[in-house]
Amino acid sequence: MKKIIVPTDFSIQAENALRVAADIARENNGELFLLHLLDLPLHLANNGSSNLPEAVFFMKLAKEKFDNLLNADFLEGVTIHGDVETGGAFSGIMDTVKRHSADLIVMGSHGADGIKNMFLGSNAEKVVRNSEVPVLVVKDRKNRLDVNEFVFATDLDPKSTSALKEAATFATKTKCNLHLLYVNTPSQFLSTRQAEEKVTKYLKDVNVQPADYVIYNDNSVEEGVFNYTKDVKGDLIGMATHGRRGLSHFFNGSVSEDIVNHSSLPVVTFRIK
Repeated sequence: MKKIIVPTDFSIQAENALRVAADIARENNGELFLLHLLDLPLHLANNGSSNLPEAVFFMKLAKEKFDNLLNADFLEGVTIHGDVETGGAFSGIMDTVKRHSADLIVMGSHGADGIKNMFLGSNAEKVVRNSEVPVLVVKDRKNRLDVNEFVFATDLDPKSTSALKEAATFATKTKCNLHLLYVNTPSQFLSTRQAEEKVTKYLKDVNVQPADYVIYNDNSVEEGVFNYTKDVKGDLIGMATHGRRGLSHFFNGSVSEDIVNHSSLPVVTFRIK
């Protein structure tokens, strides 16, 4: 986590994410790339001279807010780059990740409504689903990412072990305990022996040793993730993504969105490679 992208719209939620990103960078000798994307209205986006004063006004206002943010006390001691750019949020974030070879994106989110009302709107969901690098979604204000117990929920598909490896690396760098969780539901019930066999197969040859693994019975995946995380006093929830195919097979459709939307804890996603 040496190069961290932090998109901002100057909201309190974006500031929450920036605070966490700053501490991650500070603790890992990393650097931040702060990004504000000014998506000008269509009538200002062209080069017509009659629109120039209004476009300049919006750009000047954004730069003033950006410069003030760069001078925030909580960024002291952190190497930080960035500027105001024009363009769409999703494409701008993805371009910035590639341009700087970033290895983490940290984004803010609006409370319980989560990803559907994230400050970058529908673009945020595109980032989570398509990012090649891990995406950390932060909701409440935190002075740092104070993580002791990290719950990584999985469907135990051997094809997703690349995400598990990244989660293990994340756990090491944030100095937390990695708990591997499989939620056993009535609709996709496995016997204890079947589930244990899946865990063994999943962990074979990946060189990852979680603090523990749990086969947790519950009525739904979402309930199981939240209930187990509460049981272990978890601080962070992790999941795998399949990129353009969305969140992993186990966390498909509304289940994955519900976990991100309804979690009061930070959620981090890892791309299956």
